[in-house]
Amino acid sequence: MREVRLLFSKTDRCKYISHLDINRCMSRALTRAHIPLWYTEGFNPHPYMSFSLPLPLGVESMCESLEIRITGEITNDEIKNKLNAVLPDGIKILDVYDDFRSCSEIAFSDYVFKYEFKNNEDAAQKIKQILDKDEIIALKKSKKGRRKILKEINIKPLIDKYSVSVREDNVVINARLAAGQRSNLSPELFSQTLLNLAGLEFEWKNIARLSLLDANYNKFR
Repeated sequence: MREVRLLFSKTDRCKYISHLDINRCMSRALTRAHIPLWYTEGFNPHPYMSFSLPLPLGVESMCESLEIRITGEITNDEIKNKLNAVLPDGIKILDVYDDFRSCSEIAFSDYVFKYEFKNNEDAAQKIKQILDKDEIIALKKSKKGRRKILKEINIKPLIDKYSVSVREDNVVINARLAAGQRSNLSPELFSQTLLNLAGLEFEWKNIARLSLLDANYNKFR
C-alpha cells in the first residue's frame, strides 16, 4: 500500500458542486477508473480519502488536493490518465505524486476575485479604500447555544496582502487570505464584507483559488 496525493482543478459549472458531492464524485470516478484503492477494515469498509482544504460552494480552484491509498502495481501517470478519462468536464487531475506535506502546514491561500459593476473605476476606488483601513468589521455566522447569531469580527489581520485593479471591463482583486487549521478567512465572507461596506452591487462575479501556501509563502504540495 502507498499513499498518493491528487492535485486537481474544479472550474466552470463544477464550482457549484458541494464538498460532500465532490467527495462522492471522486469516489465514483476512482471506482470507474479501476484504481486499486485501499479500503478500511471493519464492519463497513470504505476507501481512504482525505481532502486538504474544503472549497466553499461557488468558488473555482486550480489547487484542490485529495489523498488516497492504493494497492497493486499502478503508476502515478496511469492514475492521472485513467481518472481524467472518467471525470466530468470542469474537474481535471493536474498531477499525482507521492512525496507530499501535512495539511497542518497550510497557512495562506491566494485568490482572485473578478467583478463587473456599472462603474468599475468608482467601485475599484471604494473597495481599495475599505481594504486600506486598519480595521474591517465583518458579520460572521455563529452559534450561541442552539441559536444562530451574527458575530462581529475584524478580518483585517486575516488579509496578508491585496491589490485592486480594473482589467478588461472587470474589477480584479488579488488577495492572500489566512487559511488552514490555525486561522481561516472564507473568500465569500471577504467578498461580501467588502461589497457591503462599500455599498456596491455587482452585475457579475467570479472567485477562484489559485494556490495554497505555508507560513513561509512556499507553495503547498
